[in-house]
Amino acid sequence: MVPPVQVSPLIKTARWSALIVGIIYGKFRYDNLKPIAEEERRIEEEEKKVREEKERIAKQLAEAIVEINLEVSCPK
Repeated sequence: MVPPVQVSPLIKTARWSALIVGIIYGKFRYDNLKPIAEEERRIEEEEKKVREEKERIAKQLAEAIVEINLEVSCPK
């Protein structure tokens, strides 16, 4: 095996600097996107409630229509 190459201190410093800058940028970006994501989740939850209510009403209407059709087609 070949012995490891001595890495320049400038390259080491550049790598660590890039890592630290990336971490700082990620934290900054996360802090900016977090409130937007929370708002989107809140809106989605409200829309889901409305959608479920509409589905419940549609299901009740469909059941009522089936009952009416059964009563009309098979009177007692």
